[in-house]
Amino acid sequence: MRFPDTLSPDLAMNGSNPVVPRPTNEPVLTYAPGTPERAALKRELAAQAAQVVDIPLLIGGREVRTGDTFDVVMPHEHGHVIARAHRAGPKEVDAAARAALEARSDWSRTPWEERAAVFMRAADILAGPLRQTLNAATMLGQSKTAFQTEIDAACETADFFRFNSHFSEIVDGMQPVSERGIWNHADHRPLEGFVYAISPFNFTAIGANLSGAPAIMGNTVVWKPAHSAILAGYHIMRLFEAAGLPPGVVNFIAGDAGMITADLLARPTLAGVHFTGSTTVFNGIWKTIGERIGSYRGYPRIVGETGGKDFIVAHPSAEVAALRTAIVRGSFEYQGQKCSAASRAYIPKSVWTQLERDLIEETASLTVGDPRDFRNFMGAVIDRRSFEKITGYIEQARTSADAKVLVGGQADASKGWFIRPTILQALRPDYTTMCEEIFGPVMTVYVYDDKDWAKTLELVDRTSPYALTGSVFARDRVAILEAIAALRDSAGNFYVNDKPTGAVVGQQPFGGARHSGTNDKAGSVLNLLRWVSARSIKENFVPPTDYRYPFMEAE
Repeated sequence: MRFPDTLSPDLAMNGSNPVVPRPTNEPVLTYAPGTPERAALKRELAAQAAQVVDIPLLIGGREVRTGDTFDVVMPHEHGHVIARAHRAGPKEVDAAARAALEARSDWSRTPWEERAAVFMRAADILAGPLRQTLNAATMLGQSKTAFQTEIDAACETADFFRFNSHFSEIVDGMQPVSERGIWNHADHRPLEGFVYAISPFNFTAIGANLSGAPAIMGNTVVWKPAHSAILAGYHIMRLFEAAGLPPGVVNFIAGDAGMITADLLARPTLAGVHFTGSTTVFNGIWKTIGERIGSYRGYPRIVGETGGKDFIVAHPSAEVAALRTAIVRGSFEYQGQKCSAASRAYIPKSVWTQLERDLIEETASLTVGDPRDFRNFMGAVIDRRSFEKITGYIEQARTSADAKVLVGGQADASKGWFIRPTILQALRPDYTTMCEEIFGPVMTVYVYDDKDWAKTLELVDRTSPYALTGSVFARDRVAILEAIAALRDSAGNFYVNDKPTGAVVGQQPFGGARHSGTNDKAGSVLNLLRWVSARSIKENFVPPTDYRYPFMEAE
């Protein structure tokens, strides 16, 4: 794609100022029995489960196959291979970085509205003909239920593309004041170099946004998705191609994460890192960039969303039924593998006496199994490593004098990585599972004295190094205001009488602070501002012709 060839005739000839259609969130389909989307998704699931996809590297618009492959399996049926993906070696990593730099020349000069058009088209293709393709790939590769997949792969991805297109227009419109005789202009340039995007397994939409947000602002990207989400990531790349994204704007590679990251972070042309993953990995990236800071052409932008130890705190005035539902959904949807998933709850004794039995019974009733069976509420955790980590925490609680297993805790890895939804009760507020991120279907409850409401708010704030999401349940308005004030720094996304998950693009921009990341708010204009470097341009219509100023004149 070359500028100005990309200009549509009406824009080129008439000089009109384009306006992006005001975005609205993609409607969430229900997949209820008898609906056409349910039948279409089931057909697509059967078709994809019957094939093994060969996933190449996609570099500069070319398919690259190295022959060094790894298997992609269903977490809920880990003996079933659904794809084989090619690993990049040093040669391919170098080619991806070079392709991004080569593509930058044209893409960075493409008008913002033409870049936005690509992503708006991608949203409409996804919402229509490719909806069930991406949904099925996400369900099979990441063991998500139909509803969890719909709100992620279909709706949130489309929302990111549409809202980011709108936000790019807002950024372009952020222009300075001009006085008479002077015309001031802000040129929102893409960063100089390439952006390295690193995405996790748990949300297909995150991979789409980590690569897409910098690209919509004119940057070019090397994208490394998690191995366990590479099938859905591959379909995102094919979606980009179908929407007309030029070759090399986003380059798709997989392989040894340490090797790829070390190579790309060592390049002077690294312009930024867009990351979602563990705090430990993000800290390592930041440290490496800091140690090499003098070698870069500029200061790389570092945008990251990392861990969480997300909380629910209930006041004695909390509505019990709403609290129970928030704990079950917030803790166990997608097996607790959301960075926003509730994993610690603080419940007053008066509420716990009303809540405990029903919460245990409801948790015990949750169905776990293959997400292709739409009756299941939960699927499998992502892989053996996660399975062993999560079950390790449960077994530790079984033998601890400071905790007990109230419900769940069973696990079976014979066919898939299945763990029953588990609720622990901590007898000490600093027990391990109240403090450490588990990233699985484990909720730990701590019961406090009703009179200790204020002390409990302080406890919530200081227990964890993270500050991603949290929620308060109360009918007492004063208590709500107290929680909002006391927990102001404890969560980047805070919910009142709702579970701490399910942020919607454009409605609840997402991100946390402390050890949860840089809080650059995916799903808002704030994130897109990180991917531009502004240039101020001043034009003087009537420049002075005499160096002397009035103050220099004699009395």
